[in-house]
Amino acid sequence: MSSVLVSGAGIGGPVLAYWLARHGFDVTIVERATAPRRGGQAVDLRGAAVTVAERMGVLEQVLARRTHMLGMSMVDRDGNEIMRTTERTVSAGRLDGDDVEIMREDLVAIVTAAAGDAETIHGDSIATLEQDAGGVDVTFERGDRRRFDYVVGADGLHSNVRALAFGEESRFVRHLGMYVSIFSAPNFLDLDRWQIWYREGDAGYGVYSAPGNATIRVNAGFGAGPLAYDHRDVEAQKRMIEEHCSALGWETPRLMKAMWEAEDFYFDAMAQVHMDRWSAGRVTLLGDAGYCASPLSGQGTSLAMVGAYVLADELGADPRGAFDRYEERMREFVRLNQELATENPGEAASDESVRRAATAVSLDR
Repeated sequence: MSSVLVSGAGIGGPVLAYWLARHGFDVTIVERATAPRRGGQAVDLRGAAVTVAERMGVLEQVLARRTHMLGMSMVDRDGNEIMRTTERTVSAGRLDGDDVEIMREDLVAIVTAAAGDAETIHGDSIATLEQDAGGVDVTFERGDRRRFDYVVGADGLHSNVRALAFGEESRFVRHLGMYVSIFSAPNFLDLDRWQIWYREGDAGYGVYSAPGNATIRVNAGFGAGPLAYDHRDVEAQKRMIEEHCSALGWETPRLMKAMWEAEDFYFDAMAQVHMDRWSAGRVTLLGDAGYCASPLSGQGTSLAMVGAYVLADELGADPRGAFDRYEERMREFVRLNQELATENPGEAASDESVRRAATAVSLDR
C-alpha cells in the first residue's frame, strides 16, 4: 500500500485524504495547529465543487449547514442605509442559484469527519524533505523521521512544503494590493441572515450573522502595497487593522474592541500564487499552496476540493505520471478562477465569468 503525507488539515487536505483512502492509499495528515481552527469566513461551493461534495456523500450535510443569507445592505459612516438588495450578497454572489455558502469551520468539520481513519498529527510540521527515486524522507519539527511514497502540500498561501520543495515564497506570490481580516464578535446589531457593508477610501468592513445569530463575522480590510510582517504574530496584525481602520465611522469603535477580544482572528494579504509547475519529483501542491486565487475570486474552497478530487483520481489510476496529468486537468480551471479576482479590479466578477470558471474542469477521466 502506497503512503501519502498531506501537510494541512483545512479543507483540501481532508478531502484529498478521503479520496486517496478510497483508492487504497495509506494517508497521514500533519497540521501545525494544535486543533481545527475555529471561526473563518463564509465560503462557497460552486459548480464542480458541489459535484465533489455530492460524490463524497456529504452534500446533504453541507446543505443543512448553509448560511441561508437573505440579502445585504450598505451604509455610510453614520449608519444610514444607502443600498439594499435581496438578490445577492458580497460573500456569496447571487442568492437564487445552485451555489452553496457555508461557514468555513462547518465545512472543515464535515470533510474532516468524512476523512475517517486517516492518521492526523496536530501540533507538528515538516522540517525537512529529502527524496529519491523510491520515496520521500520527512523529518518533523518535533523530531520524528518517517518515509512516505508521496508528499502533498495543502498548507495554504504561506506553504511550508512549497518553501522546502520549490524555494522562497516571494518567487511565487503576487500581491493584489489589499489586506483582509476575519474575526467573530457578539451580534450587537441583531443581524438575522443579513450582511452590512461599509467602506471609505481604501478601508472598510462587512459584518454578517453566523449560524444561530449569536455572533457576527467581521471582514475588515484595507488597501496597501506589500507590507513586511510576521504572518504568525496576531497582535501585530491586529495593530495593523486598527491603524488602518480606526478612523472609520459607523460601528468601528465597538468592532475594534471586539477584534482585540477575539480568539479566532485571522489576517492575510489578498494574493495569488502562480507557478510553472506544482510538482517536484514525489512532492506536489494542492489548493492555495500551489494556485491560490485569493478570497477576491470566491473560489478558493472550490479549487481545493476539485484539486483534491482530481489529484486522488490520477494517483489512483496510475502513480506514474499522475502529477503531470493532475496539472493538465487543472490548469485551465485554475487560470479562469484566478482571473475572477482580477478581471474587473474593485468590482465583483460577472455572473457569467463565475459560472464558466466554476465548471471549467472535468471530474471524469
